[in-house]
Amino acid sequence: MSRIVSTASPRASENVHWTQLYLGLAFTTLGTLVLELALTRIFSVVFYYHFAFLAISIALFGLGAGGVFSYVVAGRPGNLYAKLGELAAANSLCVVLALWFVLSRPPAAGNLTFAAIYVASAMPFFLAGAVVSSAISEAIDRVDRAYFFDLAGAASGCLLLIPFLNLFGGPNTVLAAGVLYGISAAIWFNQAGAHRRRVAAVSISLLLAALMVVNGLHPLLDIRIAKGRALPHEVFVAWNSFSRVGVTWEPSGYWSIVIDADASTGISTLDWHRGVTPRERWQLLHQGPGLPYAIRPGAKALVIGAGGGVDVSRALASGSDDITAVEINPIIAQTVMRERFVRENHGLYLLPQVRLYIEDGRSFVRRSREKYQVLQATLVDTWASTAAGAFALSENNLYTTDAFDDYFSHLTDDGVLAFTRWGFEPPRESLRLVSLAMVALKQLGEQEPARHVIVAREDAAKLQGWGAQDTVLISRKPFSATDLANARGIINDGRLEPVYLPGDSPSSAFARLLTSENPETFWRAYPYDVSPVNDDRPFFFYTVQPRDVWDFVEHANKQSEDYKINRAVPLLFALVAVSVGATGLILVLPRLLLRSRLPKSKGIAVFLLYFLCLGAGYILIQVALIQKFVLLLGHPTYALTVIVFSMLVASGAGSYFSRRAVAGDDRKLTVVLISTAVLVSALAFGSAHLTTAAATWPLPAKLAITSIVIAPAAFLMGMPFPSGLRRLEQRHAASVRWAWSLNSASSVLGSAAAIFLAIYIGLRATLLAGGALYLCAMLVIVLTPAPSRSRLAE
Repeated sequence: MSRIVSTASPRASENVHWTQLYLGLAFTTLGTLVLELALTRIFSVVFYYHFAFLAISIALFGLGAGGVFSYVVAGRPGNLYAKLGELAAANSLCVVLALWFVLSRPPAAGNLTFAAIYVASAMPFFLAGAVVSSAISEAIDRVDRAYFFDLAGAASGCLLLIPFLNLFGGPNTVLAAGVLYGISAAIWFNQAGAHRRRVAAVSISLLLAALMVVNGLHPLLDIRIAKGRALPHEVFVAWNSFSRVGVTWEPSGYWSIVIDADASTGISTLDWHRGVTPRERWQLLHQGPGLPYAIRPGAKALVIGAGGGVDVSRALASGSDDITAVEINPIIAQTVMRERFVRENHGLYLLPQVRLYIEDGRSFVRRSREKYQVLQATLVDTWASTAAGAFALSENNLYTTDAFDDYFSHLTDDGVLAFTRWGFEPPRESLRLVSLAMVALKQLGEQEPARHVIVAREDAAKLQGWGAQDTVLISRKPFSATDLANARGIINDGRLEPVYLPGDSPSSAFARLLTSENPETFWRAYPYDVSPVNDDRPFFFYTVQPRDVWDFVEHANKQSEDYKINRAVPLLFALVAVSVGATGLILVLPRLLLRSRLPKSKGIAVFLLYFLCLGAGYILIQVALIQKFVLLLGHPTYALTVIVFSMLVASGAGSYFSRRAVAGDDRKLTVVLISTAVLVSALAFGSAHLTTAAATWPLPAKLAITSIVIAPAAFLMGMPFPSGLRRLEQRHAASVRWAWSLNSASSVLGSAAAIFLAIYIGLRATLLAGGALYLCAMLVIVLTPAPSRSRLAE
């Protein structure tokens, strides 16, 4: 069967300027990736962090639906490239309208509003999907090169995203995607010889660039409503690739740093050059997070998530003269605390007693060679979604059994870990901290964990509301009688609630767990999931048992911090169900649009499952690798950039060489698919050892080794898709767009399934599941052998 050409003339493809087609395709995918990841930042601020993950699914579904719509585009009369130019030009304007719609919704948004936001946000991807699917179908004879430029454009978008967000901010980065779509429209019109419309497309791009400038100076399209309420007056706002940071003056009389219009940290305004009053010192040390310094006054301290410096001030108040502050966000650590608001905090991070590091806390600990008497982390959360967090929901490598092993190895013999988490009745996060400590202490040979733990509660009146604050102290060696006496004194003077101290009767959940002869039995019977998590399953915050998800939706306190975190779990269940439905819909729709049955040759319908396996498998592997390598690279943004960029570049190279490597031979394609599964399995079992071995390496070396170890598998992963499209084109050319759509739709399913699997069976198993899907694709090849040439001619 000959290839179906969509242009006006049957021989129009002979007049194609291939360079322009490749560039038009690359600029389309470049704009699409920038838009997709920029929307994760917008959604994280305007809604909640788990809606950032929803933005990824919206993008993938829109691309798949657009691929189906490309059948309609191909059926309309006229030059194909002029039609692609019209779609791209419309898309550049659609981006602006979608951004306006998302940012202008009223605070009280119901389900209908969210549905409208879903549709509005999906429209740019719908149009982009139609363009990409049409272009790849038109270039089917050179699909290896077309797919290479598809992936190269997306890889370039991955590289540009971080500087765009740092320089322009979230809304303007979305507008930048509109500029890129306008450029692609100009290229398509030039390909079609429509010079006036090319000028119009260039004008659209210039107008949008001008809008970006105006919007930067005088915000027109900006976030004014977030988390269902109007934003307070902000005296400072800045964006980077993983947060929007604002500074506000709180009515209670202090400066507050607000991250993604939600999580906040107060700025310490004490003047340590002048000295603090006894009252100020007393207040710092008689709150829950001040408890470790009552037991270890003047301690050499490490503060993870230093933020506005309140915990640093607690250490100073206790007499510490050697304090290491680690803060992951450079806007907070450098721009706010050392530059813009240095007068307000009296140069706290410039004091000689304080050493500041802008780095992920866990990564700093792993490379540090020092030991500390106090290692503290107060309410360090991951609500502010990174682009990687959009895939990863709220994984946190700070709170795992492996992390506690690292922490204990950096404590002195009298050292203390101090974590403050939200407290509820029955306890959840704070009790899970104790579970982690029990596992880590056992590995150190400590057999009586009940002697190593103190738990004190602040703001107990909030137990049934947002949540109290539980401070959990865990000592390297058993607490002494003097330690316990000092702790009781501070707890009583500060009017804290003594939730657990060694020697207490087993009345609380903490005491029952710590004295349990079989902790596994306790964890299974407990109403919440407080079992220990490790680096392979680092989802510390999700405490709802799978059996209780529906009950949680029905009866949870919707005003609590616990609901805010765990509501992502039922959303994930719903998203998996919707993804299954969307994939099924795209499997059915093209039959209606083609207005004909599939060709008589057997195996076409079965062979389409090949593309479903590839789409779901690729995204499963990519998401799991992003999460796996956060720990090694020390920053979610680094993990996103390196993994996605490396995979796109290597896969693009694989696509480019697929024609000569596979050469239409099913046996060679089978070898590629099996080899992919083998290499992915090697990554699944070897990445943890690499993370340990390279923990102290400099960052450039970590970036290089990550790219090197991922490249072989990603190179092979780039071959099956273009090889499959060529195989399908020989049998039924009209189904090429269908295959592209199904591949995109299955990526929606794969992205949701990746998080689902990671939460419940771990990242290693998720990687192995992705590799297994490549074996399933191999099985499809075996079940659908290529028909004879005479059969094809029919």
